[in-house]
Amino acid sequence: MHLPDPARLIAALTAADRRLVVVSTGGGAGVIPHLVTTPGASIVVLDAQVPYARAAVDQLLGGPQDSYCSPKTARRLAAAAWERAIRLDASEPAAPEPGRAVGLAIVASLKTSRPKRGGHRICVAVQTLETTCSAELMLLKDARSRADEEHVAAALALDMLAEATRLPAECRGDVAGLLHDGERVARDIVTAPEGWRDLLGGRRSVAAASGDHTPAPGSLVFPGSFDPLHEGHRLMARIAEEIAERPLSWELSVTNVDKPLLDYASIRDRAAQFAGQRLWLTRAARFKEKLEIFPEGTFVMGADTYARLADPRYYGGSAAAADEAVEAIAERARGLIVFGRMRDGTFEDAAQIDAPQRLRDVSYFVSQREFRLDISSTELRRQDIARQEAACDG
Repeated sequence: MHLPDPARLIAALTAADRRLVVVSTGGGAGVIPHLVTTPGASIVVLDAQVPYARAAVDQLLGGPQDSYCSPKTARRLAAAAWERAIRLDASEPAAPEPGRAVGLAIVASLKTSRPKRGGHRICVAVQTLETTCSAELMLLKDARSRADEEHVAAALALDMLAEATRLPAECRGDVAGLLHDGERVARDIVTAPEGWRDLLGGRRSVAAASGDHTPAPGSLVFPGSFDPLHEGHRLMARIAEEIAERPLSWELSVTNVDKPLLDYASIRDRAAQFAGQRLWLTRAARFKEKLEIFPEGTFVMGADTYARLADPRYYGGSAAAADEAVEAIAERARGLIVFGRMRDGTFEDAAQIDAPQRLRDVSYFVSQREFRLDISSTELRRQDIARQEAACDG
């Protein structure tokens, strides 16, 4: 039997005191009835969702994705499922620690009624407080029926679920027995250090990416998502250090205003870009929160970030909250160093942004003469996705 006995699996998850939310974007959704039609499943499975349309995935993840079938998207959905598991579990009479929540996500591009240009692919991810586990499997094209491909997806999902939650071997799916020659599962397992777990679990607001340090008042800080870090960021950092006359630290928030939190694999990959440099990991999605962590800090940013500082949409649509944040930044930040950037094919000069005078009073606008680089992380990601899809098509 390639799928584990559901009764044994549910019993093991119950014994491990786990609470699960499952998200499947269509392919691999067979894992849901395998779990929920078992007596006692309601103790473990808090919710199961099938966002089939891309718009439904976008709604869960806060916007369009570079690719809808990739380990990265699976990890994002697993992180969203993990956060939902925490919220749903906390509604019980005895609110638990986030440690028992589990998010499982499956994204797959499988056989359809129409000819498929790209390959057949299954990506699975599991998020817990301790680890991010993901797996990718490229299937031989047209070697199976849709039902058989669904069976492989369910087996891989249950295998990863059992591995991430450290269940006994008999609770794992038999994926190897379903593979053809030339097929293999690429697994990526990241066990988080204590500081990272404390961040995602909400027990602390800042941690050094490596080591154990705390930010000093008056720091020069460059916040961003850095997906990826590129030469434009590095040039901005060098110029900012010359302006502020002190060394710069980078800041990556694991939380976002309208997107799921970062999984551990994403944190690992983005942190690796800053080897030998000071990188802070925080839970500061908004600048008002960053001011708590970096008192009297000077912040480096692009024109798009600067424009959001006073935008009510950045504060849940509240103009009052936006005004309060602007006032806090103006009073408590040592300064803002603002760079122009490419936007819709046009270079946006930082000094031309419509911003409240209170913000402008604490801002230094870097001129185009000092800085102009027509590059963006979004475009670099698009180019990378295009290369990956071309390789799969080949």
